[in-house]
Amino acid sequence: MTEKHIVLEDVDLVIFYGVNNVNIQMIKALYPKLRIVARGNIIKVMGDEEEMCAFEENIAAIEKHCVKYNSLKEEDILAIIKGRKTQKECTENAIVYSVNGKPITARSENQQKLVRAYESDDMIFAIGPAGSGKTYTSIALAVKALKNKEIRKIILSRPAVEAGEKLGFLPGDMKDKIDPYLQPLYDALQDMIPATKLQEMMEQNIIQIAPLAFMRGRTLNDAVVILDEAQNTTTAQIKMFLTRMGTNTKMIITGDMTQIDLPPSQRSGLVEAVSVLKNVNGVTCIRMDKKDIVRHKLVTRIVEAYERYDKKNEAVRKHSISRQPNEETLIFTDPTSMRDN
Repeated sequence: MTEKHIVLEDVDLVIFYGVNNVNIQMIKALYPKLRIVARGNIIKVMGDEEEMCAFEENIAAIEKHCVKYNSLKEEDILAIIKGRKTQKECTENAIVYSVNGKPITARSENQQKLVRAYESDDMIFAIGPAGSGKTYTSIALAVKALKNKEIRKIILSRPAVEAGEKLGFLPGDMKDKIDPYLQPLYDALQDMIPATKLQEMMEQNIIQIAPLAFMRGRTLNDAVVILDEAQNTTTAQIKMFLTRMGTNTKMIITGDMTQIDLPPSQRSGLVEAVSVLKNVNGVTCIRMDKKDIVRHKLVTRIVEAYERYDKKNEAVRKHSISRQPNEETLIFTDPTSMRDN
């Protein structure tokens, strides 16, 4: 009787074994000739060598299914062991799957353009209003690449700029101080990677979340690097960031030109970078608009209202400038010459 140990490396064990071990019990029932003992991430199997080889192949396929779809049902196990496609494989159009097993797809035309641009180019600028899915779609693409082992790590960054209010000095160590600025990135990751696996990946630096200031001097290889809220970078900051790019690396830079929180005297580095790099081969700029907003329907109305307001203010400002007299035509009179005789 042959004995073999199978190590489950990438899978979330809660998903793989199922609630109350229902999945592993089903797998045992489908292989009555084998003695199967599961402990943690190791499955010990004993029995006929030929049957054990088929079992090992199917366990690898089930593990791959769990990693990709973040779910495992009884019908999936049956389909894999019988050599058929699972239901999710038959309707394959998702970028990645959420922790609940729901597909995360490109929901608008410009989000689909972002997905296609990721496949063809190494540096993508995704510019659009709040709620257009630019950051969420970008993180989904990065998670997919990591799960497919196309890259070794994901690096997420954003400038630590407050949105119009001073938060003062934050307590705690460096992580505690920067976490409030990076929470939107955590939210997206928690939707796509099970909590225990995400924690493990962050501890091993497979997923890194860092403020932009910590990028100087690094060379980023075998990674997807995402810079969020890039409209709040200065020219020097974004130039520094873009030149961190190493081999087998893709960069996605996201931002909203209408939400610049820099002082009025500073020009947004994103505005300048898009202008400077627009004709560079391998760089693509995807512009999203209010049609791409996937949040509450009120968000679209709010964006439209502010667009009208900004246009009205700009027209008033231009009109007032055009009515101001030219400095060269102004006549200054000596006040002493205006005395009464």
